[in-house]
Amino acid sequence: VSHALIYLCFIFFSPLPQGLAPSVEAFDQLLSNSVAAYLKNSTDIGEDVHKHVSMWLSKAFLSALLPFVFSLTNPVALLFQADMATLLQPISEKIQEIQDFRERNRGSKMFNHLSAVSESIPALGWIAVMPKPGPYVKEMNDAAMFYTNRVLKDYKDSDVRHVEWVRSYLRIWTELQAYIKEHHTTGLVWSKNVSAPLPCPPPPPPPGPPPLFQEVSKSDSTALRSALFAELNQGEAITKGLRHVSDDQKTHKNPGLRSQGGVSRQSPTKSQTSSSSGPKAAPQNKLPVLELEGKKWRVEYQDNANDLVISEAELKQVVYVFKCSYSTLQIKGKVNSIIVDNCKKLAMVFDNVVGIVEIINSRDIQIQVIGKVPTISINKTEGCHLYLSEESLNCEIVSAKSSEMNILIPKDGDYKEFPVPEQYKTVWDGSRLVTEPTEIAG
Repeated sequence: VSHALIYLCFIFFSPLPQGLAPSVEAFDQLLSNSVAAYLKNSTDIGEDVHKHVSMWLSKAFLSALLPFVFSLTNPVALLFQADMATLLQPISEKIQEIQDFRERNRGSKMFNHLSAVSESIPALGWIAVMPKPGPYVKEMNDAAMFYTNRVLKDYKDSDVRHVEWVRSYLRIWTELQAYIKEHHTTGLVWSKNVSAPLPCPPPPPPPGPPPLFQEVSKSDSTALRSALFAELNQGEAITKGLRHVSDDQKTHKNPGLRSQGGVSRQSPTKSQTSSSSGPKAAPQNKLPVLELEGKKWRVEYQDNANDLVISEAELKQVVYVFKCSYSTLQIKGKVNSIIVDNCKKLAMVFDNVVGIVEIINSRDIQIQVIGKVPTISINKTEGCHLYLSEESLNCEIVSAKSSEMNILIPKDGDYKEFPVPEQYKTVWDGSRLVTEPTEIAG
C-alpha cells in the first residue's frame, strides 16, 4: 500500500471535532465512504489511473475542500472576496492540472478512465455556483458517464476492478448531489453559529494610489462570487483582480474622501482599461499543425485549409483533429482510430479505420467513409453528416447530446439521407422502461 493511500485514509477516517455543523459532518461522511472507496479502487487498478487520483485527492480534496468545509462554521472570515478567492484557488489549479494530465496521456490504455475524471472534475467548483449547484454537479456527472460507459464496455466481462472503479467514482457525484440538495439547495449556506476563528490571513500589501479606489468600490459580492466560478480554470489569475481596501479608504467610513469629488468617482482611463483587459481581448492565434508525433497524427488549428492530406497512415497510428475550421482533410490508408475534437465546418474523408471514429464538441461536420469503419461516435455535436460506403453499412453509430445528425446511404450512384432521431418516447411496460424514437408526421 502506498504512503499516499495510508496518509489519505488517516485523514478520511480521523474523527471530526465535536460540535460541528451538520453540513460539515455530512460532508465528512461523503469523504469517508464514497471518496475512500474510489481511492482504493484506483489504487487496485494502478498505472495512470492511480497517478491521476493521487494528483487530485491528495491536494484538491484535502488542501482545498476540507479547509473550506471546516470554514463553514465561521463565515466571518469569508465575508471578504479575497478570502473566498484564496480558498478557490487550489481547486482551480488542480482542475487545470488534472485536465492537462489527460491531454498529455492520450495514448494511454486508460484514456477513458482519465477522460471520465477530466470531464467531470469541474464539479469541484460547485461551491461557487448560484443559485442551484445541484444541477451543475449532475451535468458534470453526465459528462463522466459518456466515458465510464466505455470503460464498462471494455472491462465488464474481463476485469471486475474497473467495474467497481466506475461505480465508486460516479457514486461520489451522486452523493454530492444529495448532499447539496439537503444542505445547500440554492447555493452555499453559511453557518449561523460562529465557532473558533480561522487562522488570520497574511497582512495585505500596501494600498495603491487613491485614483484606483473606485475600481473596487462598486464591486458587488454576489456578482463576484458568481464570476469566480467562471474563472475557476484560470489558476493563479483568479486573485489578480482582487486587492484589500482598508477602512480609511472607504468613503462611508472616511468622510474626508468625499471632498475629493470627481477623483473618487472617475471612470478608469483608456490606458488603465487597455492595460488590464488588453491581453484577454486579443488572444494569440496558435500556429497550424500537421505532423506525426510518435504514433499520433496531430492536425490542429487549421483554418481555411482545403488541401490537408495524410498519405502515409499506418494501422497502429491514430489521428487527432483539434480546433480546425473551414477545412478539408483526407486520410489515406488504414488507421487505428480518428478523433475530431472542437472543430467547425470540417469535411473529412478517410479510407479505413479498425477502431472508432469520434466526433466531440464540434459543429457542422461532414464525414465520408471510403472503406470500412466499425463504430462512429458523436457526442455534444451540432450538425453532422455521415456519408457511408457500401462496405461500412453495418457500422454502429452511437450519439449523445447531439443534434442535426444525418446518415447518407449510397443508392443507385447517389446518396439517400436518413435523419438520426432526436426525440424519444419512454413508457413503463410493467417490468422495465422501454424507450423508442418517435416520428412526427409532417
